[in-house]
Amino acid sequence: MSEIIATYLIHDFNGNHEKKAEGIALGLTVGTWTDLPQLVQKQLEKHKGRVVSVSPLSEEEGANRYFDRKVYRSIIKIAYPAGNFSNDLPAILTTVFGKLSLDGAVKLIDLDFIGDIEKAFPGPRYGITGIRKKIGVYDRPLVMSIFKGVLGRDLTFHNEQLKQQALGGVDLVKDDEILFDQGQTPFIERIKTGKKILTEVHESTGHRTLYAVNLSGKTFELLDKAKQAADAGADALLFNVHTYGLDVLQALSEHDQIKLPIMAHPSFSGALGSSSFYGVGYPLLLGKLVRLSGADLSLFPSPYGNVALEKEEALAIASALTKDEPSWKEAFPVPSAGIHPGMVPDLIKDFGLDSVINAGGGIHGHPDGAKGGAEAFRSAVEAVLEGKDLAEAASNEEALKKALVLWGGL
Repeated sequence: MSEIIATYLIHDFNGNHEKKAEGIALGLTVGTWTDLPQLVQKQLEKHKGRVVSVSPLSEEEGANRYFDRKVYRSIIKIAYPAGNFSNDLPAILTTVFGKLSLDGAVKLIDLDFIGDIEKAFPGPRYGITGIRKKIGVYDRPLVMSIFKGVLGRDLTFHNEQLKQQALGGVDLVKDDEILFDQGQTPFIERIKTGKKILTEVHESTGHRTLYAVNLSGKTFELLDKAKQAADAGADALLFNVHTYGLDVLQALSEHDQIKLPIMAHPSFSGALGSSSFYGVGYPLLLGKLVRLSGADLSLFPSPYGNVALEKEEALAIASALTKDEPSWKEAFPVPSAGIHPGMVPDLIKDFGLDSVINAGGGIHGHPDGAKGGAEAFRSAVEAVLEGKDLAEAASNEEALKKALVLWGGL
């Protein structure tokens, strides 16, 4: 049997969630049941949605305050036969949460892919293991930096930022998600000149850095543009998946003429997942769905920075990306936003070695510039892995010392 089991968080004012679950299961599949003749019921049985479980939750004062009345809460699981939809995410999401997303306080918090349907989603092409192999780093979290303040600047400014970040020892550099293909920093030129700079840095220092260029443009132009990027020598792609769609990410990941690691940016995901009562849960949206759609790395807000998620939710995203799944390679969790070197001990403690430490202002805002900021992060990572306190390590690492003076600890 092949099916999708959807898990929903339900809030309503009536509390008869067994009846509500049965209404969802029928409404999103065969439409009705008891009024159908026996022969028709038999014919449609294999298409009928099935209520797997209804688990009432305790009353929550915060929900009562939000709705200004007593609210009943439940976790509902419903199975949808795979024969009802084609093996693609648009069809699946339309089935399990299309019109239901408009019907009251319902939040989709998980999807389980049962049986052969998993084969329709190969997952990351490279994953954690493949990215580590490309960079040649196996025993520590990776360090990533972001271009900052490049809008309105020319390619010379962009390239100097790239060089300084790489010289400081970051493993990955990504475009800002709002840096598109424009006259002063053309897409292909960014790739070609970036490749030249990173090759020179590697030859002079022995350190390899990968550059993720922002793939943008009209949807039907993306495959050709990504092929051009691959032909130009791109290391990786940054992709604003939630403005384009998960199915577009999957098409890019699976294409045999592209074969580039893909970094999924969470831009626009707040419009889909930030509510406690509506939308899609972040662990599903930024974790499982981007992983099975082919992202090798997924960015999401950390629990510590200036755009913070609840810690439990951020850890759940990371777990969805790295959970042992026979069908999909593990993808790198990239907790982001407001990260500085003083946070490194907590980042490693909470997200482990198989994670990426990502910083923008925490690198470019360093008193010694991007190179010094990158060096501070690398020193902080090394100190944690050696069991040293950051203050102790800073006594011998000037860049780290300056970072801690400026930003402090967590």
